[in-house]
Amino acid sequence: LTFCAGVMRENLPVTTLVDADFTYLNDSLAQFYGIRNVNGDGFRKVNLEGSQRGGLLTHASVLTVTSNPSRTSPVKRGKWVLENLLNTPPPPAPANVPELERSKLVGTLRERLQQHRADPACASCHSMMDPIGFALENFDAVGQYRQRDGCTDIDASAKFPDGTEVQGVDGLR
Repeated sequence: LTFCAGVMRENLPVTTLVDADFTYLNDSLAQFYGIRNVNGDGFRKVNLEGSQRGGLLTHASVLTVTSNPSRTSPVKRGKWVLENLLNTPPPPAPANVPELERSKLVGTLRERLQQHRADPACASCHSMMDPIGFALENFDAVGQYRQRDGCTDIDASAKFPDGTEVQGVDGLR
């Protein structure tokens, strides 16, 4: 809320919500984000140049509410971006589609989502949501930056239906 209010207060372009090189932090949030030299309980504007952060896409609040309790959710993250930033919400899921965890899909999360998209009824929506979420995979379920998930290197590459390929949040922006 402080970030959005700051963008409005400074009369910045709406695109700043996605590509800002600053945010508002207090010492606790700065520590969580791995940003140094922020002291005190009060929120202040902090330059993020040189960090992996910037804009709403990398706010821990957004990343946390678009995750599952124990892991990230490329689907939820992609859906949130489509609905809230691009104003293009996907249609509701078809009836009787099992959740990913309860289905018989195997492999990594990326591989299970790829298997899920093999169903044409699922592919139409997931082909837009999943790439957005994959590009945000360097952020864990609570929004901390990571390069590995357990023993596995993070693959934050994404390919959209039109063939556009992006790498991580910087490419997504």
